[in-house]
Amino acid sequence: MNTEAQLREEICVVGKSLYERGYTVGSAGNISARLEDGWLITPTDACLGRLRPEEIAKVSKDGTWVSGSKPSKTLELHRQVYDRNPDVNGVVHTHSTSLVALTLAGVWDKDDILPPLTPYQVMKVGHIPLVAYQRPGSPDVAAQVARLANTVRGVMLERLGPVVWESSVSKASFALEELEETAKLWIMSNPKPAPLGEEAIEDLRRVFAVKW
Repeated sequence: MNTEAQLREEICVVGKSLYERGYTVGSAGNISARLEDGWLITPTDACLGRLRPEEIAKVSKDGTWVSGSKPSKTLELHRQVYDRNPDVNGVVHTHSTSLVALTLAGVWDKDDILPPLTPYQVMKVGHIPLVAYQRPGSPDVAAQVARLANTVRGVMLERLGPVVWESSVSKASFALEELEETAKLWIMSNPKPAPLGEEAIEDLRRVFAVKW
C-alpha cells in the first residue's frame, strides 16, 4: 500500500483530472482512499479540481474525524464499502453529466443501468445497478451500497451520480470514466445499438477472465 503522503497526492491528481475534463463540476463529488489505520476522504463541499493534500480529511476506522478539513457528507457510504470489501482501496463519486441524464431519461434496467455496449465497459466496469433517489448522505443509501460492495464494482445513485470502487483511487476513476463515456454513447445513439451478444461476452470471459 502507498504511504499516506502518496495517497493524498494521488487523490489530488485524480480530482484535478476529473474536474478539468468535466466529469465533475463545482464542489460536487468526493474521493477516498484506504489507510492501514482508517482512510482519507475529500472535505465536504470541496472542489475536486482545487484539492490540497494537507486539507484532505483523515478518518479513523471507527469513523472518527482525526485531522484535515471536515470530511464529506458521504463518509458513511465510503466507510461501508471499505468495511464490506477488503480488496477496495479507493472510492470515487462524481455527478457526471451523462450518467445523471441517463437516470432522468430512464436507465436500461434497474439492475444494470446500461446494456453491454463495448468490450471495455464489460471488462473494466461490469454491471452497475441503480440505487433509487434519496438525499445526499442518506444512511439508507449507504446500507444499500454496503450490500452490493462485494458483487459489483459500483452503483449509480439516481439523480446524483456514480460511486465506483476499485483496488486504487486511480483504477476507480478509470472505471468511472469508462462508465460515463458509455452512457454518453448510449444517449447520443439513435437508433439505440444492440448490446454485445452472448458469444462476444463469452469470448471476453475466456480470453480476459472477465466476470459478467
